[in-house]
Amino acid sequence: MGLFGFGKKKSKKEAEPAVEAVDEDEVAAETANEQAKAESAETTLAEPSSAYEGRGDERGPWDVDDENVPDYDDYLDLGAYYLPFMQGIELRIKANRATQTVLGSTITFGGSSLEIEAFAAPKTMGLWDDVRADLLEANKAASEIEGVFGTELRLPVNVKGGKVVNTRIVGVDGPRWMLRGIFSGNAAVNPEHDEAKALNLFFSGIVVERGEEPLAPRDLIPMHPPVAPAERKAAKAAAEAAANEEGKEHLKDIPDNKPKGPLNYDQQTEVKTTLARGPMFSEVR
Repeated sequence: MGLFGFGKKKSKKEAEPAVEAVDEDEVAAETANEQAKAESAETTLAEPSSAYEGRGDERGPWDVDDENVPDYDDYLDLGAYYLPFMQGIELRIKANRATQTVLGSTITFGGSSLEIEAFAAPKTMGLWDDVRADLLEANKAASEIEGVFGTELRLPVNVKGGKVVNTRIVGVDGPRWMLRGIFSGNAAVNPEHDEAKALNLFFSGIVVERGEEPLAPRDLIPMHPPVAPAERKAAKAAAEAAANEEGKEHLKDIPDNKPKGPLNYDQQTEVKTTLARGPMFSEVR
């Protein structure tokens, strides 16, 4: 199973309707027409590949500075990353109770869930290989598998009541960041399940914003409570309006000396011109 990413946008073109035919040439023409119709979709998904080919070209997760990053104006802003919208999901925010600091988010879809966290990474190398090795060393029940996002981990987790929950842990390296996803439910154990495919696609659509703040490797990238697209657009408009007013503060201090009431013939303007003699110069020969 390969990575489902976002393909490049293509122009809309209606293929000519196929003509009913019985010979091989016209059957081939009809097949070509059907392929043209498939390619005319406004947005197409990249074909699954047998091996993970990385992110940043036609596949995500994305960085805000990627050349082919999808338009995320209508995504949910959480600070460290932008989440695409998908019908039927539920969002829960993970936060520190003492400080109210947002630490991550969890998406629930049907009987599956996806926990998402974004970490700072070194400039010159990825982080996922080291994190995966640490998880393998700390959890003897963990095992590596080749999945949609390259080398992933299967990790059974013991929860309250003696129940064991199977999880699938994914890590994707980007420029100075690593995005980690922890899948559970059907999305963790059955790669062909509709919930697994939907959450894989959702994870690949996330857009990460690392920011310029100095952070140590493995530090969580700072997050904030969710900001909806309408709120973000309103804040942007307000900021632009405030910027347009900058440099005009001095105009507020100019007194308004306009005469009150209508002008009449009793109001006159007096103009005075005063001539003053300048300094005298003497020429000595």
